[in-house]
Amino acid sequence: VQLQASGGGLVQAGGSLRLSCAGSGGTFNRYTISWFRQAPGKEREFVATISRSGGTTFYTNSAKGRFTISRDNAKNTVYLQMNSLKPEDTAVYYCAADTSTNTLLSSRGRSTPGSYDYWGQGTQVTVSS
Repeated sequence: VQLQASGGGLVQAGGSLRLSCAGSGGTFNRYTISWFRQAPGKEREFVATISRSGGTTFYTNSAKGRFTISRDNAKNTVYLQMNSLKPEDTAVYYCAADTSTNTLLSSRGRSTPGSYDYWGQGTQVTVSS
């Protein structure tokens, strides 16, 4: 599957953005989809994940209560709605896909970039203070 991330931009602190991850070339509902982010000089970190059906989601602690991951399998798209954005949310955001159930159910699995077979190109999110 090929993934295309979009929706990034420049926003003031407290604002909102919605990222999209569009899939093509595969059966989209076979894949657990996650969002990661990488700030300059830092490692890529897990943000959120959603199961194939959309019925199960997990978030990193800093995203809980502010970000919502969802998917529309009819449109082959996963979304990340980000509210109450903070300057520390500034990063390149990547979506990633994997077919393994363990990637979803294992805390270490879903938060480890190496668990994922497919990656989008990234979209820049910049939050100004």
